[in-house]
Amino acid sequence: MHLVSTRNFGPYFVGNALSASGLWFQNLAAAILVFRLTGSELLLGVLTFSQFAPTLLLAPWSGSFADRFDRKRLLLVTQPVSALFAGTLALVVALDVATAPLVIALVLAVGVVAALSVPAQQALIASLVPAREIPSAVALNSMTYNIARAAGPALAALVIATLGLTAAFAVNAASYLVFVAALLIVRPRPQERAARGESRLRDSLALVRREPRLLAYLLIVMAVGFASDPVNTLAPAFAEEFGYPDTTAGFIIGVFGAGAVTAAFLVAGRVAGSRERMAMTLAILGLGVPAFSLSPWLWLGLPFLFAAGFGYLSSNTAATSRLQLECAESQRGRIMALWSVAFLGLRPIASLIDGAIASAAGVRVAGLILPLPALAAAAVLLWIGPEGRRSGAARVTARRALR
Repeated sequence: MHLVSTRNFGPYFVGNALSASGLWFQNLAAAILVFRLTGSELLLGVLTFSQFAPTLLLAPWSGSFADRFDRKRLLLVTQPVSALFAGTLALVVALDVATAPLVIALVLAVGVVAALSVPAQQALIASLVPAREIPSAVALNSMTYNIARAAGPALAALVIATLGLTAAFAVNAASYLVFVAALLIVRPRPQERAARGESRLRDSLALVRREPRLLAYLLIVMAVGFASDPVNTLAPAFAEEFGYPDTTAGFIIGVFGAGAVTAAFLVAGRVAGSRERMAMTLAILGLGVPAFSLSPWLWLGLPFLFAAGFGYLSSNTAATSRLQLECAESQRGRIMALWSVAFLGLRPIASLIDGAIASAAGVRVAGLILPLPALAAAAVLLWIGPEGRRSGAARVTARRALR
């Protein structure tokens, strides 16, 4: 936690946490608005699809941009644009002209800008701390998103209940500007940039083919994203299923986030842990979400949801730390673009599956099916035996980072 008090990482941590919390204001407000307008679980899936599909489609360019251009300057351009789109959402709701297609279109626009930002945002972290502190920085960065997951939806639900949806969208717009202020303060190390001919995403795909461990980490990140999706996408429908108002969705997401924040305090500073530990945390996630989904009462399911959040953060931080450590600086943007595809870009597919299953068979069934990849990953980790060999270059990179 000492990194939070440093001049470089501290402002970034605070600004990113507030910005991530603001995004949860938008996520919850948009989901509640679309659900109120249509009552459709399928459109909740479409809404999440529109937010994350650009990450999948734009990955070949976003990762290249993050390696070729100054990452801080790239973020200083994209964040105000995101604030503009978020402000437009607040305006259309205030004017009472919001429709489900319009809300989905504006969320899509925010998603496009985010797709161009995420690889630079993730890769910038390693430039703000010494190499030996990268695992701690990754864990703390994950903590920001999960502090946001814990506090953001609950605060958003309170704001929506008292001040309305317009205020929730306005908070998100303002949060982007807070992050801009934080970026103006930090001073990252000079960036080792890739040349134009060297910054193709296919070069990073070739690296992943040469390093099966990297592919394994990406698959774990993907499984984690799928398993957590029912909580994120279907929270308003879960609230209704348990017999509570749709604003209870914020509380449901918040409990999951609280489990994740608890994990962040415990895993900060650890690189990845053993194969058995990662299998265990994946199993906790993969079993926790179904246990919550099958609970007859909300209060009974919340401990399982908390445990699932713990497994989610632990697994994702371990895999992401390894990805950051085992690639060169000039490749980090493209590797994190692949990370964004695995964690965020495939979320649209998970969300559409979520929505379709929930519409056809109910939200509880969706909560049973989407965690299956996490359970499969846990089983594979236990089956394959000791960790595979890493290349000489990867070993050297990891050893240097841990000194």
